[in-house]
Amino acid sequence: MNLIKFLESFTDDKLYATGTSRRNSFSQFGNLGKGLALASLPFGLSALSNKAFAADITPTPATAAGALQLALTLEYLESAFYATAVDSAGLIPAEDQAAITLIRDHEADHVSFLTTAMEANGIAIPAMPTFDFSGGIGLDPFNNYDQFLAVAQAFEDTGVRAYKGQAGYLMGSDFLTAALQIHSVEARHASQIRRMRGQKGWITLNNSGGLPPQVQVVYDGEESTALGAGQFDAAAQSEAYDETISTQTAVNIANLFIV
Repeated sequence: MNLIKFLESFTDDKLYATGTSRRNSFSQFGNLGKGLALASLPFGLSALSNKAFAADITPTPATAAGALQLALTLEYLESAFYATAVDSAGLIPAEDQAAITLIRDHEADHVSFLTTAMEANGIAIPAMPTFDFSGGIGLDPFNNYDQFLAVAQAFEDTGVRAYKGQAGYLMGSDFLTAALQIHSVEARHASQIRRMRGQKGWITLNNSGGLPPQVQVVYDGEESTALGAGQFDAAAQSEAYDETISTQTAVNIANLFIV
């Protein structure tokens, strides 16, 4: 899964002490609203909850408004996932409660932040979809903590790759810096979840870390070694560079968990 001066540290006081100023900062984007509101939204992201629609989404040409809509939809997904987990009695071990609760708060704040940004600039806000966290493949993350962490990892890694994939559509807008700053927080989440699973903090090749094959799309392409070819072994090369995913791929992943 990222947008506007939002590099949060992992402390509750930091998270809430800066909330008001972040939202007030959107006053500087007043001039963006008209341009973004007039832009076409070819992704059809407001209809993302209709799985049948996914095949009709055209990733290009894209707009900054469309990138924001995709970002918000992914944040909806993560926010609902962590909120449900924290409310699931007996799921999260005591030693992990603080970290998972804080990630929940981050994701809820991301939703609020993006919604505020879009409202301030006249961008249509997609409705929150109805989620099915079984993924249609029998997952049961709220009764199986190991499975919860595995799905959380997939969501965080999707967010990181998707935000990078949308960066080009935000070039020239005041939203780019914001997106990159949320992106870095999502990357911290991904690393934290991986370490809670006893794994490295980064992706090796296209290894999903034991996720079901239906979720392999999250990691496809991460085995690329083009940027570091010839210098180190393939695993080290792949770890040194993260890859993007396209709008269509991000939508396909989200649709696995949307009713």
